[in-house]
Amino acid sequence: MTISNLLEPKNKIEKSRMRFSNRDLIRLILPILVEQLLTMLVGIADTLMVSYAGEAAVSGVSLVNQLNNVFIFIFGAIASGGAVVASQYVGRQDRENGVTASGQLLMFTVLVSAAAMAVSIFFRTGLLRLLFGRVEADVMDACITYLTISALSFPALAVYNSISALFRSMGKTKAIMNVSIAMNIINVVGNAIGIFVLHAGVAGVAVPSLISRIFAAVVMLILSLDRKNSLYIQGRRVAAWDGKMLKRILNVAVPNGVENGLFQISKVALSSIVALFGTVEIAANGVAQSFWSMASLFCIAFGYAFVTVIGQCMGAGDVEAADYYNRKLLRITYLGSTLWNILILVLTPPALMFFDLSDEAKHLVILLVLIHNVGNLLLCPLAFSLSNGLRAAGDIRYTMFASIFATVICRVFFSVLFGIWMDMGVIGIALAMVCDWLIKAILVVARYRSGKWTQFQVI
Repeated sequence: MTISNLLEPKNKIEKSRMRFSNRDLIRLILPILVEQLLTMLVGIADTLMVSYAGEAAVSGVSLVNQLNNVFIFIFGAIASGGAVVASQYVGRQDRENGVTASGQLLMFTVLVSAAAMAVSIFFRTGLLRLLFGRVEADVMDACITYLTISALSFPALAVYNSISALFRSMGKTKAIMNVSIAMNIINVVGNAIGIFVLHAGVAGVAVPSLISRIFAAVVMLILSLDRKNSLYIQGRRVAAWDGKMLKRILNVAVPNGVENGLFQISKVALSSIVALFGTVEIAANGVAQSFWSMASLFCIAFGYAFVTVIGQCMGAGDVEAADYYNRKLLRITYLGSTLWNILILVLTPPALMFFDLSDEAKHLVILLVLIHNVGNLLLCPLAFSLSNGLRAAGDIRYTMFASIFATVICRVFFSVLFGIWMDMGVIGIALAMVCDWLIKAILVVARYRSGKWTQFQVI
């Protein structure tokens, strides 16, 4: 049996209804994988270079990034709402409304990001003291500098994310990958110059990020003006306020934003639980998380593919095709995720040679990565990738409540149960994470098999 046959669902559809051939899926997914992998690697490189700017700089950047992540998730939620709506218009071949949705997404993105920028800059000192208390003076100075410069990039980052979402809706992921490569090269090279040549400290890290994000936003905006695309940006659609279209976008964006926001709050709660354990366990958990992030690559990348493919099928009114591609993409996700998680697990022990950790901590990291990766390859394709398929079909509220119940309630509860009451430490935290995925996977599969996800109307 060939791999191609292995990936084909039992319930097939006619070739004429296959909106995406195997080659089309490769062209869609491969650039997303490269883009996500590059982003993760650049994040590691950035963290490494910031450490050379001093402890105050590292502390300031890490603290401010907690605040920045809130805004980034807001921009991502809006872009996700636009992607679902735009994908369905592409599937319906309704170019007029697709262009309107594109313009409204960009307009709303600019307004929200400009407001976030203004709040972050004008209220920066009070905001930072409210969130982080009375940190040392040099750390607060680093926080203020980094927040001021990084906030200036919010509009550019939001525009880049939104237009990238539109390009994914059209299946034009290669363009995003190319721009992402250029953006990250500018960022890394700029950081190296700022830290090692100019010795500019926090500013040496923040300014290159600002420049790279502006570059990416401008390039994507120029590409989005091409009227040959099925979705493009038209000035008059950006300037006009279309309440009905915005409502369609926000019907997806708001629940997604609530879900992501509560997820971040639960992460803060879990961090406070981890902080109760010894130094060895805290260090091991922190290092393991970097491996966990890399291991999650396939499920994150395929989540974008589900939105594009299922959104287009549902927009065309072909529920049977949407079901076919949900099954097919799920099979591909399982195959890729299994191979990738095994590879990360095999590479973990030699990679730990570069970390200044005790043998006890290294053994703990390997055990944590083993727990994560086994749970990831078995459960995450269902809990996250297939969940995006339901979301693309318009089943927004169910996926939101399933995620909130599994992550915010169950994961925190099991973390306390395993980690504190049963005295399992960070091993208990990892097991609680897997329980979260198991519960969410069960809820998503039950919803999928019920067929209720096919009964929603986005456009």
